[in-house]
Amino acid sequence: MKLITAIVRPEKLDVIREALEAYGVQGITVSAASGYGQQRGYTEVYRGAEYSVNLLPKIRIEVLATDDQTDDILDVIITTSNTGQAGDGKVWTVDVHEAIRVRTGERGAAAI
Repeated sequence: MKLITAIVRPEKLDVIREALEAYGVQGITVSAASGYGQQRGYTEVYRGAEYSVNLLPKIRIEVLATDDQTDDILDVIITTSNTGQAGDGKVWTVDVHEAIRVRTGERGAAAI
């Protein structure tokens, strides 16, 4: 099993969620995040004063997947979140040794 984590633009959340549902993903975890990469934030002028915004709003999406689903789910996330501009985000995977569904006690792939 793999835990797929993606940090993406907030406006891409609905498109990614719909694409993952169409693929057959049963559940995702979404949380708000902030950070920067190559784009390094931006400057903004408000009432004549210039402000530097260093941490940009992002969305963190986490999906638990079986090994054979991982590449397809990665493709779905990358394809739907890509705008071709700096700040599109990052996606990575981490091995999961065990997953347990709390309600039923199911373990492994059955817990996904």
